[in-house]
Amino acid sequence: MTSTFPDISISTERLVLRPFEEADLPALTDMMNDELVITWSRAPYPYTPRDARDQAMRLAPAERTTGRGIVFAVAEFLTQRLVGIVHLRNTDWKVLGTEISYITAPWARGEGYAVESVLAVARWLFQDQKFERMELRTAAGNTAGQQVAQKVGCISEGVLRNACIARTQMEDGGWTDLRTDLIVWSLLPEDLEGDLEGAPEQRDETEGFGIFPTYSEYIDGR
Repeated sequence: MTSTFPDISISTERLVLRPFEEADLPALTDMMNDELVITWSRAPYPYTPRDARDQAMRLAPAERTTGRGIVFAVAEFLTQRLVGIVHLRNTDWKVLGTEISYITAPWARGEGYAVESVLAVARWLFQDQKFERMELRTAAGNTAGQQVAQKVGCISEGVLRNACIARTQMEDGGWTDLRTDLIVWSLLPEDLEGDLEGAPEQRDETEGFGIFPTYSEYIDGR
């Protein structure tokens, strides 16, 4: 049985989800230094051009080749400008389940890109890859991320208490860790029946974040 995802790109009406390219690195660096990304991700801060190169060119491809998941750079179809990331991780090939994380760049928020890209990956995962479950986790305070989960059609399954470390900015401008609960969401193939035809046209002033890890947690640590 196949134990790695294929090396592919996924296109929607407005976006292309593809492997990272060299030209993405400056935008990736800027995106990961955004305050909301710092708050809800586990990426290093400050996030340097060296971090961007390492994650995009080495660690992200290794997620696929090791069978742990797959990382998509999300770019606008016409301009190829980087607008986000979608990451399938913690993949269980026996159960045919995986966990999705996502980030939307600050310059692309309010366009519905998070919903559009997550839906595209979910359809591909269920229809082409024959998976049976996609899980998403959002920090309790991450209301924008919860809105994305709801719009995609995810079902809330419960709360993992004190299971997440987010970050909060202090008065002196520095950042400190903050423990919080995690809300667990799931999406099954039948949840997409009837499809969400209008999803790409939805607009929201807030684009959420799944719990987005540093790739090295799952490459170097296991």
